[in-house]
Amino acid sequence: MLLRGALSRRSRLLSTAAATHAARGATAGHASLEAALSPQLQEMKDSGLWKNERVITTAQAPRIGVSTSDQKVLNFCANNYLGLGNNPEVIEASKQAMDTHGNGVASVRFICGTQDIHKRLEAQIAEFHGMEDAILYASCFDANAGIFETILTPDDAVISDQLNHASIIDGIRLCKAQKHRYLHQDMADLEAKLVESAGARMRMIVTDGVFSMDGNVAPMAEICALAQKHDAIVFMDECHATGFFGATGRGTEEHCGVSGQVDVINSTLGKALGGAIGGYTAGPAAMVSMLRQRSRPYLFSNSLSPALVGGASKVFELITEDPSHCQSVLSNTRQFRTAMESAGFRIGGDPDHPIAPVHFGHLDDDAVMASTFAEKMLERGIYVIAFSFPVVPRGAARIRVQLSAAHEPADIEQAVAAFTEVGKEMGVI
Repeated sequence: MLLRGALSRRSRLLSTAAATHAARGATAGHASLEAALSPQLQEMKDSGLWKNERVITTAQAPRIGVSTSDQKVLNFCANNYLGLGNNPEVIEASKQAMDTHGNGVASVRFICGTQDIHKRLEAQIAEFHGMEDAILYASCFDANAGIFETILTPDDAVISDQLNHASIIDGIRLCKAQKHRYLHQDMADLEAKLVESAGARMRMIVTDGVFSMDGNVAPMAEICALAQKHDAIVFMDECHATGFFGATGRGTEEHCGVSGQVDVINSTLGKALGGAIGGYTAGPAAMVSMLRQRSRPYLFSNSLSPALVGGASKVFELITEDPSHCQSVLSNTRQFRTAMESAGFRIGGDPDHPIAPVHFGHLDDDAVMASTFAEKMLERGIYVIAFSFPVVPRGAARIRVQLSAAHEPADIEQAVAAFTEVGKEMGVI
């Protein structure tokens, strides 16, 4: 009876929703939206730019279930660099935090949304990065949206790499500082922009540590040297480096040998650090204090839930106590890259970074080719996704492969074999 009752209620809800949708469909506004958007959507489908959202039926892991298959498939396109998205210790810590601190705080930080566990996590983050203080956000997108407008004035200048993440671009748009953009990783152009903005009260160089679409690493030694020469501040987004890149997972600073020379680090809890959600800014205490007072995404967004905070705290404990996971990521990365290049594929990015984009931009109809290739890979039990415009520039489609410490050597061999089979079938190699 309970099952029949539930099904009956579901049927009533669906019927009500359908009726409401039909009524809304009759409005002039609905028709206008349909007329404006439908041709654009169809063009995306026709040009191979349509992005299907596959449905995963299991927890995030090296092998996952998908709704279109009865068999689990190997996942090679998650940001789960350390394999902690389904770690039992992290899950247990999340549960314990819910038991002691509830499901959510139902408030923003300065009203009644700051719990002791939030302060503990911020202290862990600051210590991990060797910074004075840190501040939590709902996401790193929010952290990037909240810093430039708060810290920079019309008397200041921001100098940003042209290929920085969309969240950095949007955050810079919100501020009133003088805006300069330097050619991607072009140090001569960066210095020219520093000279051009010499009259500014404060200048901030802004760069991704690792550029997510290409997997290439910013030349931080050169950037930090220029910052010191021209008395500028260095800001770095570390979303694709924190926790796993560098000898102990301290990211691009460590990898490039400039630990302690970056002034501000923004990063995420949603990739290597447990795979949930949340972001942060780490840096000087005075700057963090100003963000607490004025940063709009911080002031007007609910605090991170206790479960997210508890899980993230456990992650920082794990990666601090045992940095051996970094070597596992590096070993898997080198195995994949070496085998793929030997097979004849074009692999971009830094040879030591687990983002390994397989490029299709040299082919005609690159977006369609990449999308078709990804579907054929799924048929062979390998989950990868094609990236095309507007995520990457037109004519630069790729399949972005991401390696994890949780992948076994046999997993990588299976993926390379599938890539090779499909690549020959489609004439890519």
